[in-house]
Amino acid sequence: SSSSDHASSSAMSMPSGSASIPASASFNAADVMFDQMMIPHHQQAVEMAKLVPSRTTNERVRALATAIEGAQQPEIDQMTAALQAWHQPTSMPSGGEHGGHGGHSMSGMMTDDQMNELKTLSGSAFDTMWLRMMVEHHQGAIEMAQTELAQGKDPATKALAQSIIDAQQKEIAQMRSMLPQ
Repeated sequence: SSSSDHASSSAMSMPSGSASIPASASFNAADVMFDQMMIPHHQQAVEMAKLVPSRTTNERVRALATAIEGAQQPEIDQMTAALQAWHQPTSMPSGGEHGGHGGHSMSGMMTDDQMNELKTLSGSAFDTMWLRMMVEHHQGAIEMAQTELAQGKDPATKALAQSIIDAQQKEIAQMRSMLPQ
């Protein structure tokens, strides 16, 4: 219908997503922001995981990268589907991939320089940098998920946030045990 088309186009043009969310909705601006920020955050983790097979023979690092990629891609799909169901943009309105979300920074995101440096490494040097970057990346995801638990409204999004915290805290402990002491 033309009325729903108008609603979604006006929502996209508003600087703040919260203004376009009806009070009766089962989700709020915190849910939208969490999904919009976590999608590119997860995409970067998947990108980092894809670097592993060609750069290290360390089986523990390879297994961890496979697990991270396997866990995060379905979560990306879930968050994308939620945003689409809510008629919200699936990417941040600011357009900047690493730029944050309307003044909110994305914790743990790697810079292009860090990603480029990582791509030049192999063997144990790669393992160490990859593990350190992924620990920092996971810590950022946990911070974002804790904000969602505190401020979000949508039960499925809050459940996803809790599962991200649980899984990534375990992976952080595992990665720290793999880093040179």
